[in-house]
Amino acid sequence: MGRILAIDYGQKRVGVAVTDELQIIATALDTVHAKDILDYLKSYTDKEQVDCIVVGEPRQMNNTASESVKFIDPFVRRLKKAFPQILIDRYDERFTSKMATQTMITAGLKKKDRQNKSTVDKISAVIILQSYMEYKAVNN
Repeated sequence: MGRILAIDYGQKRVGVAVTDELQIIATALDTVHAKDILDYLKSYTDKEQVDCIVVGEPRQMNNTASESVKFIDPFVRRLKKAFPQILIDRYDERFTSKMATQTMITAGLKKKDRQNKSTVDKISAVIILQSYMEYKAVNN
């Protein structure tokens, strides 16, 4: 069984999270500059088996696509082209940044550490991945 990788895609930074080989635990992996993400993923998938890449899909409260979709859709197309052998799935990422910030507060991170956007991006990717795994467990 391969890993599931989750991406919180932003125009500048991309948060990346990954499961263990048994797809039980979601863990923060890295924050990568957006221009480097495909090379990063190619390098990672050369070393590790990845069964699925989940890309966070930003949605409005009324469940319509958010403005960010104009940046994410082209990225997903490039991702599918670069990794035709890997399932690419999208998953609702509403509130992940707020949840990530709350997680950091609960964990006792100082305000200065919480302002580090790369940390927020990684935690958001973990939340996307954990939510996706819970959704799949219930709906399979």
